[in-house]
Amino acid sequence: MILKAVIHEAEEGGFWAEVPTLPGCFTQGETLRELEANIHEAIEGWL
Repeated sequence: MILKAVIHEAEEGGFWAEVPTLPGCFTQGETLRELEANIHEAIEGWL
């Protein structure tokens, strides 16, 4: 399954991402690498 995540830069530093097709599925991370790991975990938890 391929899902799109929208990545945003956080005002206080770091990044946050949301998965529009999964309402309420979002996460944050200090680096893009950390964010990628966290978004995979968030999607698994949502599903």
